[in-house]
Amino acid sequence: MERLYYLVSQLPAFQTSGESTAKLPITTEYYKDLCSRFMSDRNKKLAAALSLEPPRESEPTGSVFLDEWYAKERNLRFALAQVRAQKMKKDAKDIPVSTDGEVIQAARTATGMDSPLSAEQFLNEYRMSVLDKIAPLDMFSVDAVFSYGLRLMLTERMKKFNRDEGLASYHKIYEEILGEKK
Repeated sequence: MERLYYLVSQLPAFQTSGESTAKLPITTEYYKDLCSRFMSDRNKKLAAALSLEPPRESEPTGSVFLDEWYAKERNLRFALAQVRAQKMKKDAKDIPVSTDGEVIQAARTATGMDSPLSAEQFLNEYRMSVLDKIAPLDMFSVDAVFSYGLRLMLTERMKKFNRDEGLASYHKIYEEILGEKK
């Protein structure tokens, strides 16, 4: 039996902007633990398997919301791969027919940015806007709980990025590549 009102009432609000340095009030692990206590067996499994990385091939989840999120994320990843391949003058798989122009434009904008951090921040904002567009109106629905989890995961991911650490890693990799070519 699902007790979604109890579950949703325990999910604290948080800031989704990557610029905030405040610590998140909840972790993905804690979110999934809460879901396991208040959701039906079928939805517990969906919550436990919730991921920012969709399967390569479309697999119905049983949730219209999750199916739509995974389709949009999959299309974005295919568009990013194709745009990057075109920039390197390599062959790429075709973008799925279901991909709309907005996804392609987001991929082009992100790959055209000078900074990888700026591109990731842009893509995070784009993903959040996609979640806003497809989010259910009923805040106490299973899909609203899934939407919360995806927002949490995106926010956690963005908080891990650090400009100084990223630059140091970039320079290390760059020097290794140059060192191998000498």
